[in-house]
Amino acid sequence: MTVVDHRGETVRAQRATVNGVRLHYRIAGDGDPVLLLHGVPKTSYYWRKVLPHLTPRHTVVMPDMRGLGDSEHAESGYDMATIADDFAALMAHLGHERYRVVGEDWGAAAAYQLAARHSEHVVQLVYQEMILSGFGLEDYSFLTAENVASYVWLWHINFYAVPEFPEMLIAGHEREYFSYFIKHEAQDATAIGEDAIDEYVRCYSSPGGLRAMANIYRATLTDAAQNREAAKTPLPMPVLAVASDPFIGADNARVCREVATDVTTVSFPYGHQLAEECPDDLAAAYLDFFSGGTP
Repeated sequence: MTVVDHRGETVRAQRATVNGVRLHYRIAGDGDPVLLLHGVPKTSYYWRKVLPHLTPRHTVVMPDMRGLGDSEHAESGYDMATIADDFAALMAHLGHERYRVVGEDWGAAAAYQLAARHSEHVVQLVYQEMILSGFGLEDYSFLTAENVASYVWLWHINFYAVPEFPEMLIAGHEREYFSYFIKHEAQDATAIGEDAIDEYVRCYSSPGGLRAMANIYRATLTDAAQNREAAKTPLPMPVLAVASDPFIGADNARVCREVATDVTTVSFPYGHQLAEECPDDLAAAYLDFFSGGTP
């Protein structure tokens, strides 16, 4: 799928082997570097509408997470600490010593571990629409009347944790499954174009794609232990907590305040897929936050 910068020029895809895994990424723009980290079940294509707002002022790096998109479907290493080390190694490979990190959904979980493990390199953190394992994510997965009624019941956390069955049941039905899943989490389902669905179905249908996705969830308890340990030392950099009012909402800021001391918040009246639903407003919030910090 084509991704363009603010000039309308196609952003060329590249690959690099770092931390023992071959990552696929795009890089565009000029200026202080920003690392954009996507969630699940998405790829770096998720950021295509936000990217042109950032490239006039920043060098933007958009990788596919280990096992997802066109990155290598590695056999192991799906805990967020290892994935954070992947991204730190990629930025070092590209020559970026100090950079800003934006993560959404599982990309936010990886961004937190990156900021905690490599704080000397992270200038600012944008933490968007995620509950950290060990800080309430598991509670969202419980079968309770409140969770079901909220439409934020994360039943899939437990489903994906079961060995082999998710792969067997989803295979052959990727379009129906992922189209429903992604649009269900949006306030405006029409904001999710067929181009995005095509891209996600292509990637998650590839050999090992479903297994890699499920392995991220199978590491949830490992992540919880890692996050609780990391949180013993609060993040030293400024954090922008970005939330969807109807989805993660106030819990997004609550998590950030439990792991960091300098937290600013912003929320939007859209669904979980903010970069799809309100990319202009979202990018404006990022740039406003970035203007308050220099590498």
